[in-house]
Parts: sequence; C-alpha cells; structure tokens
Amino acid sequence: MRTPDALSRAALDAWAVVMPTECSGCGAPDRALCEACLAALRPRLHSSERSGVQVLSALDYSGVARRVLGAFKDGGRTDAAGALAGPLRSVVAAALARAEPGGPGIHLVTVPSSRRAWRIRGYHPVDLLLRRAGLRATRVLRTVAETQDQVGLGLEDRSRNRAGSLTALRRLDGFRALVVDDILTTGATVLEARRAVLHAGGEVVGVATVAETRRRFPAAQSSSETH
Repeated sequence: MRTPDALSRAALDAWAVVMPTECSGCGAPDRALCEACLAALRPRLHSSERSGVQVLSALDYSGVARRVLGAFKDGGRTDAAGALAGPLRSVVAAALARAEPGGPGIHLVTVPSSRRAWRIRGYHPVDLLLRRAGLRATRVLRTVAETQDQVGLGLEDRSRNRAGSLTALRRLDGFRALVVDDILTTGATVLEARRAVLHAGGEVVGVATVAETRRRFPAAQSSSETH
C-alpha cells in the first residue's frame, strides 16, 4: 500500500508530464520545488535591528530563498506560495509569542502594494502567503504617495523613497499590530508601516518577515530555533 507521501509524489510526476515545469529554486525539471530546495526553505529564526527596531525573520535572503522569493514575487510563480507559507507561519507565531501580553488581540498588518505592482502582479504577495498559512491581514494602511522600485537604491535613498508614503485608514487607538512583510533589506518599508500605525495612535508589538539580507546587516541577536 502506498503511503500518502508516495501518492503525492506520484501525483506530481503525473502532473509534470501534462504540465512540465521547473523548480523555482534550482531549475530542476518536473517540480515547482524539488525536495532539496524545500529543505533549504526550512526556517531558522533570526533577529536583527533596523534603526533601533527589532525584526524577526525566518530565512536568510540568499541562495534558494532568494531565487524562490524572486520567482514568487516577480516571476509569477505562485506555485511556490505553499512552501513559503511555512516559514512565514513560523516567524509570525514566534513574533506573537514574544509580544507583551495584555490588551486587545494583535492584528497582522501588511504594506499595501503600489498601483503599479498590483497591475503587474495581480496579487499582493504577503497577503497571499498569509492566506496560504491560514492567517489573515487586517487592512489598515493605504498608499498616499507612489514610490519607485526599491531595487538598486541605497539606504538613504530607500528611506527617502518610502518616507510618508503610507497612512492609516482610520484612527488606531487601542489597535495592536504586528507588521509583516516578505523581504527585509534596509528596513525602509517596514519602518514606514510602523510609523504610519504609530502616527494613527496604534501600537506595534513587533515586525516579522519571511527573509532578511543578513550579510548586509549583521545580527543583533541570532536564534538557532527551527520549526
């Protein structure tokens, strides 16, 4: 009798004959993600700091994680969402566990996509990953200024690009938020989201991301915790 894993692999093999694809992590044929790349996406939680704000991340944004996230965000490879949802679920759970107890429940807050990004992708990457992880974002932010693509911008340019680009949809008194994003580089995006929540009277209990550029920003505090 075949095990569930064996049946799953057989189904994938059959699907690969009908709709050939390649692993978005390494380019191997016949899989959305091969077993080796799936293993490389196992979360290893890591805490770092951006402008005095602690951020918890699940993956190092390099190698397989970088290629898979890039394909998911900008290559239309939404078939990688399931594999990326696991690390996101782990880091959100850990960030919530670290938050100060008391008060109302904590809402997951994401950064809204720009109009241009939405037209190109047709979906919001972080919200999609949250849904695949069985979680849901609370929409409280909106974009009030279009920003340019952050790729290629330095630290100061990224900060200027994002500064004042977000605002809250309403007053957030008594609102507790965990800011969630996909990739942490300089931190300009999550810091702008945090500023907008605080400006509206809300509280930000933490920041969590799927991946972080660890080589550019040494760890403030590392964790070998895996899930």
